[in-house]
Amino acid sequence: MTQAEALPVTPDELIKLTNFLRKQFQNTNIVVKKRPQKTDSAEVYIAEEFIGVIFRDDEDGDLSYNFQMAILDFDLE
Repeated sequence: MTQAEALPVTPDELIKLTNFLRKQFQNTNIVVKKRPQKTDSAEVYIAEEFIGVIFRDDEDGDLSYNFQMAILDFDLE
């Protein structure tokens, strides 16, 4: 399935992903939101701060989600 054919992240998936991340990281301030321009991924926030993107991967019939978070050098100081 190509990028253009990828199924969108559904509202139900946003809720499930939010609940999973909140439990995994023990942080109730995590929220997974729909992206304004893309449908195959969602944005991850802690409170109002954007921290990363979750990509939906449903190739070969195996659905998975890949969380990508960039950490800038100046953020480590």
